[in-house]
Amino acid sequence: MADLGQIERAVQGVLDQEAVELVDLQYVHEGGRWVLRFFIDKTGGVTLDDCENLSNRIGATLDMTELLPRSYVLEVSSPGINRLLRKERDFARFAGYRVQLWLKTPEAGRRHFIGMLKGLEEGQVALEFGDQHLRFPLDRVEEARLYPEVSI
Repeated sequence: MADLGQIERAVQGVLDQEAVELVDLQYVHEGGRWVLRFFIDKTGGVTLDDCENLSNRIGATLDMTELLPRSYVLEVSSPGINRLLRKERDFARFAGYRVQLWLKTPEAGRRHFIGMLKGLEEGQVALEFGDQHLRFPLDRVEEARLYPEVSI
């Protein structure tokens, strides 16, 4: 299996040069092929041209390494409206946004919460859930994503 940390470190210079933040990195086996996915973001948003440019640059950088033991398909895209929150700075940056959060183990009989993110306080994710103010250690969060309200 590929080491995602090594891959991230190998392309960090390219991301820095383009002022792009790596939101998430996945290496998965789908449809009989391996797919390496970079989800990126930047101030002002990500365009199709950004994705194409970074795909070319990241691909060229990875081609010079031996980090991926087999052939793969490279995908570069924006994180979308349901952006994954995984780093401490994500929880601080998106304070005031609605999020969907899953815990690794249940809290008061439940693992899934939808509420208003209040930020990160002393290593704990602060969430307003109905009339409750909850705090969960970041290492107990299995997944957290923005959960925008959609008007129809």
